Amino acid sequence: MPKTTLVIVPCGSSKVWSKNPTAGPTIARDAYVGSPFKVNRKYAECIGDQWLILSAKHGFIDPDFVLPGPYEVTFKKKSSGPIDLETLSQQVKDRRLATFDAVIGLGGKEYRHAIETAFEGTEVDLQFPFAGLPIGKAMQAAKRAAENAVTGDG
Repeated sequence: MPKTTLVIVPCGSSKVWSKNPTAGPTIARDAYVGSPFKVNRKYAECIGDQWLILSAKHGFIDPDFVLPGPYEVTFKKKSSGPIDLETLSQQVKDRRLATFDAVIGLGGKEYRHAIETAFEGTEVDLQFPFAGLPIGKAMQAAKRAAENAVTGDG
């Protein structure tokens, strides 16, 4: 059986509503408009069999999940009220995310911690290919990896 890979992309602080306050409900893949999200999304679409967004407010969401409107929640600031790690672990169970052979996590250390905790006790091969890189270098590496996947040079 071929190996299956899930890529988890961090949400972004730049959302469609900051540029267009009247945008209304928007699907997640289009709601996050920052460069890091766009690069990570492209990487996920090229590398993964499936991809999800890790939203600090909603947890693991599908790219087609409809976000009702603007929000400012981050794992970096506990006072912003991010989703708790028990709920993320429950989502992994409920959504059967541990049935993937590999899970590639993108994003900074807060996202890595959330993903590691959510998948604790599962058999999934967790990978963080750009961990520890400054954001600029991580974006370059993700962009290169996506381009190589598209051209078959990877």
